[in-house]
Amino acid sequence: MNPHAPVCPPDLPPGFRTMSDPPDDARAPDVDPARREACNTFWLECYQILLRVGWIFKTETIIMPAVLDAVVDSGLLRGLLPVLNRGGQSVPPLLFSAALARRPLKKWTLVRTSLAMAACFALLAGAWTLLQGSRRELLAGLFLVLYAAFSTANGLNQLVLAAVQGKLVPVTRRGRAMLVSATLGSALAIVAALWLLGPWLAMEDGFPLIFTATAAFFALAALFPMLLDERPDAAGDASHPGVRGPAAFRAGLRDWQRLLATDRGLVRLAVVAACFSTVIMLFPHYQAFARDRLGSPLGALLTWVIVQNAATGVVSLFAGPLCDQRGTQVVLVWLVALSASTPLIVTGLSLLPHATAVHWFWIVYVPLGLNPVALKVFTNYALELAPTAGEHPRYVSIVGVALAAPFVVSPLVGMAVDLLGFRHVFVAGAAVIAGGAAVAAWLPEPRRR
Repeated sequence: MNPHAPVCPPDLPPGFRTMSDPPDDARAPDVDPARREACNTFWLECYQILLRVGWIFKTETIIMPAVLDAVVDSGLLRGLLPVLNRGGQSVPPLLFSAALARRPLKKWTLVRTSLAMAACFALLAGAWTLLQGSRRELLAGLFLVLYAAFSTANGLNQLVLAAVQGKLVPVTRRGRAMLVSATLGSALAIVAALWLLGPWLAMEDGFPLIFTATAAFFALAALFPMLLDERPDAAGDASHPGVRGPAAFRAGLRDWQRLLATDRGLVRLAVVAACFSTVIMLFPHYQAFARDRLGSPLGALLTWVIVQNAATGVVSLFAGPLCDQRGTQVVLVWLVALSASTPLIVTGLSLLPHATAVHWFWIVYVPLGLNPVALKVFTNYALELAPTAGEHPRYVSIVGVALAAPFVVSPLVGMAVDLLGFRHVFVAGAAVIAGGAAVAAWLPEPRRR
């Protein structure tokens, strides 16, 4: 038996070493790579399951807009949430993608970004407790600052997670990993929502408890990347060595220009991602529509959160195996196309009597459950499209910027909602998303190249 071979639970975790063990780069060659891949996939699934449980306490489509509205009810400020969300998930990864590609070990960066995400919500819990009763304007501004900081940490986290997955999980197992993490994560998240989130939403001010739970689950998730048996890369990405700051930004732009000029499939994927971003741009306004126009109570948030997470789990049961068996392109087409139904459903409900519409408003969050799966498939498609593992961070960061680029007009969308009403904005958004699905139908299937 090779003493350096990885072991899985219930034995010692991969990567466990005593003081007498040699350093990682001096270990013997891996005699059972399939077992190591299985162990690493298991730990990454555990990591993503805990992230999903924590995420239900801060669901972007429901909880975060409701938190801001609890401080100040403004369509303009609500429209800033998607800008901060996608901005943080695009520009910082651009600046960091080249540096990440050069790092021989990436799991420790995944640990640090997870802890940074936890820290943002821990600070928000403390600030809310201190300021909610007296300094609401200051609290609103601090909330937006911490939300922007969290979005940056989350953007970097998603970039690193994609790079780690691209390095450690075989392409034909990524769909299964998505299925396991999304399905089990959604089921456990629903249990957590029923057990904790429901009672806290029913409290007069349960938001500090919600933020604390989010921070706790993100911090616990940070433990799992430590167990990965990641071997150092033979040679890091040598492009732009030592480049930082503005020079790193310019170098990243040159890399993007090179990739977009040489890879037509990447250009089409960026267009699809930009159209799909309309889904994310509109979601803060759904709960506002239900509250302001239909008189929906705060307690309905729990039902919507559960429905959305259940839909994510169910969709993953089909999307994961299809990605592994038939490729990511066909799955991406259907996910984007079905996402166009969300604003149309809201528009249709607006035509019904208010009592009927508010009773059935939970239906809106069924197609919204496609969003987390679609974003994961976007990432997996970018990983497959990249010609080498060294290009993974750049391809993923380009998709992230494409998702974020349209968000410069998100405040204008919020103003349009205030001035023109919800229906016109929702119908226009559905048309843009459907256009993205049409472009996705012309994407190449990377496994057939």
